[in-house]
Amino acid sequence: MKTRKEIKAEYKLMKFPIGIFQIRNKVNGKIFVGSTTDLKAIWFAQKLQLDVGIHQNAELQQDWKQFGADQFVYEILEEIKQDDEKQIDYNKELKILEEMVISELKPFNEKGYHKQK
Repeated sequence: MKTRKEIKAEYKLMKFPIGIFQIRNKVNGKIFVGSTTDLKAIWFAQKLQLDVGIHQNAELQQDWKQFGADQFVYEILEEIKQDDEKQIDYNKELKILEEMVISELKPFNEKGYHKQK
């Protein structure tokens, strides 16, 4: 049986898909765009926050409560390929890519849940 220390070390070596996602409201078409270092886990985390009523985006939270979870869909927009050979700051890369996607999709006002800067 593996020790807790061994399990922890193995977990740190695991690679998770990283990239940009959106949560789309099927009723009004509005989108919420975000980035993450774990595309598999983020949907569960976002749904939990929305179900409990503690999501950071108040407008998305309000629509979730009004329309219900069944009216929202999670979609992966971009995935960043990881390279073991190079030292890359993936958090920095994610923020840049997220800004580019938001700039392209313009999820503001009637199109989305973001506030225009």
